[in-house]
Amino acid sequence: NDVFHPEMAHRILNCRRSAVTVHKIALKRRHQTGHVADDKQLARLAFENNRRIHPRIAAGDDQCFRRLSFGGKLAFVLLTTLSAVILIPIVFTFLYSFFPQSEITAYLKGRGSYDTTKWLDVLYSPAMFSLRQYYKIFIEEPSYLKLFCNSMMYTGAILVGQALIVPLTAYCLSRFQFHGRDLLFFCILVLMILPFQVTMAPSVTVLRWLGIMETPWAVILPMCFSPFYIFLLRQFMVGIPNELLEAGMVDGVGPVRGFVHVILPVCKPILGAAAALSFADCWNMVEQPLIYLANHTNLQPLSVMFNQISTDRADVAFAGSALYILPTLLIYLYFQEDIVAGIQLSELK
Repeated sequence: NDVFHPEMAHRILNCRRSAVTVHKIALKRRHQTGHVADDKQLARLAFENNRRIHPRIAAGDDQCFRRLSFGGKLAFVLLTTLSAVILIPIVFTFLYSFFPQSEITAYLKGRGSYDTTKWLDVLYSPAMFSLRQYYKIFIEEPSYLKLFCNSMMYTGAILVGQALIVPLTAYCLSRFQFHGRDLLFFCILVLMILPFQVTMAPSVTVLRWLGIMETPWAVILPMCFSPFYIFLLRQFMVGIPNELLEAGMVDGVGPVRGFVHVILPVCKPILGAAAALSFADCWNMVEQPLIYLANHTNLQPLSVMFNQISTDRADVAFAGSALYILPTLLIYLYFQEDIVAGIQLSELK
């Protein structure tokens, strides 16, 4: 992007999408200098401002502007429908969190007595907008807020532990030759495909032997060694060309500095994807706290509490669910580009 090519510049100027970008740059420069730039100068301005232009647009491919084919339209309709189906429960969760207790309780008590000859009645707006349930969570009943803080504590501690362990382990498995490396990686793959129900009994035995059962460390430590994210980062690091590290070695960069200054910057997309996915796993864990903290309900996270709320407290349940969904939603929106780029594993070929 730092090299100016006149032929490429004219192709970019012929694209309608980049023409809008260049026009904005021209207006800004004209306002600053009072001069009108020609086509080559406008293209150079676009390059100098590091405008992100799709490769097909930069190559002057007009097919990206053509109308969608039948298959494209069908895929668009199916994906839009699927997205709507997925978003409907989330939208109604936030909507019902503003319903007063009497209205939402009466609505939920009607479950099981529907008339099969009629459509199900759905509440789309409350008769009276209420924030009482949020007041209960934050002020009147701080136990819910305490559980929310427990979820934040467990998630933050696990992410910090994984940030210290997972990248280094993946780096060692992908870049160093040592006896038993392949066997160790095979064991990681086996642990990755085993469900929690299989590893639960050995984990409880080890935690009791360490003396940390019924403590927060019983939830945090096992989650720090995540086989899936070790595998994910290791597979990405294997695709990084050796020339990058060799170029650093010529300048005297050792393994540690090479990991910090070469590997980690290149692995930024996959690290963002792993962080977002790991946040969702840690935020939604239920089985681990129920097993490892069975006798200490005050140390359990918020995800365990929802199954214990009765219908009479549905307003608090919906408000707590809305608050519970919000962090994961924000994390996904922040890391959505890294998730797509990282999971595809296509940054380097």
